[in-house]
Amino acid sequence: MPSQRLLVIEDDYDVAEMLVMYFTSYQYEVFHADSGLVGVEMARTKYPHLILLDVMMPDIDGYETCHRIRQMTLTKYIPIIFLTQRDERANKVKGLELGADDYITKPFDIDELRLRVQGAIRRATRESLHESRTGLPTGTLVEEEIQRRRYLDRNYVSIQFGLEGFKQYCDVYGFMAGNEVFGFAGRAIQQVVTEHGTADDFIGVMDDFFIVLTDAERAAAIESGIKSVFAEGVKAFYSFADAERGGLLVNAGTSNEKVIALMSLVPVKAPV
Repeated sequence: MPSQRLLVIEDDYDVAEMLVMYFTSYQYEVFHADSGLVGVEMARTKYPHLILLDVMMPDIDGYETCHRIRQMTLTKYIPIIFLTQRDERANKVKGLELGADDYITKPFDIDELRLRVQGAIRRATRESLHESRTGLPTGTLVEEEIQRRRYLDRNYVSIQFGLEGFKQYCDVYGFMAGNEVFGFAGRAIQQVVTEHGTADDFIGVMDDFFIVLTDAERAAAIESGIKSVFAEGVKAFYSFADAERGGLLVNAGTSNEKVIALMSLVPVKAPV
């Protein structure tokens, strides 16, 4: 399973370093932002599975940071756990009203925090809100976003991608390797949408298809960029021989010998 991505938005260096080292030791891919503004941008560019968000920060506080993350379509579904020294009920309620998924008060037990992080990610996956390999929205979240845009007076399009050659790859390399590739595909799409799209763009997963909702005028650049970034990066998931050959050699030494091309992300008609 691809590593789960965790974003820590915390201005206290000692606390941040401890969290980064601890969660890294549990095989999370951890990113750190030392201010709310940087955290909002990293939420958009790194698209973590979950955000640990400190309330007290030097530029914008955690509440405003949470509000901005929830205002962007690209990031509004990411689970958020608040970290704070405040223990008053009113402050907890404020955080939850802004869309936080949980709240833990400093000083906290690090193992308890880890369990809460695991629980929040697991709930999102179990309730079919987030796709487990990518952390992207799935199920009803995708359906609701598509319906919402149908009622908006704006020029948007839906681009739907499938992984061509994915089944053949899994047959040779196994489903664990296939999960890694699927996670990479999600990250490649996020990278391109972040670079060429807007904060109101949307990325989701339905039935192993990736769904991108974006402005019509940006669609061509996004589609081209996704194909290019994936085509270059996917080579790393093959053996040197397969990458050099340009695909999988099947039925070697027989009359049915053939090469199945490297996987590619291609536009498809997805069942949405």
